[in-house]
Amino acid sequence: MKAILASNNKNKLVEMNAILSELGIEVLSQAEAGIALEVEETGETFEENSLLKATAVCQAAGMTAIADDSGLMVDALDGAPGVYSHRYGTPDLDDAGRTALLLKSMEGETNRTCRFVCVITCCFPDGRKLVARGECVGQIADAPVGENGFGYDPVFYLPELGKTFAQLDSVEKNAISHRGRALSRLVELLRQEL
Repeated sequence: MKAILASNNKNKLVEMNAILSELGIEVLSQAEAGIALEVEETGETFEENSLLKATAVCQAAGMTAIADDSGLMVDALDGAPGVYSHRYGTPDLDDAGRTALLLKSMEGETNRTCRFVCVITCCFPDGRKLVARGECVGQIADAPVGENGFGYDPVFYLPELGKTFAQLDSVEKNAISHRGRALSRLVELLRQEL
């Protein structure tokens, strides 16, 4: 079976193929499938955005499509940046800039609890949908630490490990991350469905 990832993110594609290949599913990027589509993320939740992307690509390709939406929710910021994690701040900010803005927003804050959330939606051409959610709880570090990962990984601190996501290798991170947990749940759902 083939499915299209509603993204051209190479890291996500490698991760999806590594996990879903055990079910005999080959995941293609939108580019590999010849789908040039940029879906606007207008949803107010990770579930809504994930569904928007998976549905649009499934309809455009007439094939099974998989999409994820993820982000960081910080308790002291009432869940921000949340669904706007990748668009936090001004459009010119990169990962380091968004992380610096987050740290500035957290200055003097004692409650540093946060969680990464990932929702993956799989849409089939016959209208069936599978939705899997994964979360990983941590704390916002005082400063970036580590060289691995991307986004907010350098400030997502895991007290039980004494490390940030950016200090973990990909195998360690995938075993406990929000995306790793959502993918594990998706595998369970796909096993039941297929």
